Amino acid sequence: MRRAPLYRRLRQLPNPRLTGLGSGLFCATVMFLFACLLRLLFGGSLVAYGVLFLPVAALTAFWVRPADLVTAPVVVPIAFAAGVLPISGGSGGFGGQFMGLVTSLALHAGWLYGGTLVTGVIVTVRKARLMTERRRTPRPAARRPDGKGVPAA
Repeated sequence: MRRAPLYRRLRQLPNPRLTGLGSGLFCATVMFLFACLLRLLFGGSLVAYGVLFLPVAALTAFWVRPADLVTAPVVVPIAFAAGVLPISGGSGGFGGQFMGLVTSLALHAGWLYGGTLVTGVIVTVRKARLMTERRRTPRPAARRPDGKGVPAA
């Protein structure tokens, strides 16, 4: 069976496996850099930030290690909130910045929920596939306590 050239190119892309902490750092760093770039180029477009958040959330879900799958839907909303700081539009002082952050999160919660949903669906599908693969692979026979090769009854 002949596969499409696009599929072959996609299979050649890097496929990192990030820990739970690494996936959180990846997502937060990328979203913060995107926010800084959007502030420089467009004056801080929150809609563009939300659109860019969706593929970053999906990459985070794809790149997290199988052992840390449960962390991806947790770190993605935190990264959204951490990244929105440069473009939240708060005025001077801690109180003004905090109110700008809360207002930005409230007004653009749809992007936050959408990215978290994308991450949750990808992680759930990956976990279901892992469970199916584990069920299909035969387990090695248990050894007796004395170390001989005959399985214990």
